[in-house]
Amino acid sequence: YIFVSAQRRRGEMEENMKIVGVTACPSGVAHTYMAAEALQLSGEKFGVEVKIETQGGAGIENELTTKDIEEAVCVILSNDIAIRNEERFKGKKILRIGVSEIMKKSDALIKKISETF
Repeated sequence: YIFVSAQRRRGEMEENMKIVGVTACPSGVAHTYMAAEALQLSGEKFGVEVKIETQGGAGIENELTTKDIEEAVCVILSNDIAIRNEERFKGKKILRIGVSEIMKKSDALIKKISETF
């Protein structure tokens, strides 16, 4: 289960920023989960709530709910292979990035998102 909750402060109000995403890679083993963990750790570091669904060898795990998607400021999708059920993100801001890039640049990615929204 990959989910981290954190709060960030804007002025005197506390507000949760939430990002959701889906990671998947061609083999559906290590990189899928490593990318999800990298985003989770970066979210924790920058005070952002992150929930990542993995679509790996074991099928869909930690599946995002409609509520998760509605609450998110944006969606991160790995683009190494097709993401199943991608239509549920219609109308959301979507960032597509490769699994390897997520692992290398998760801190910069989460930091940029937290500063943009």
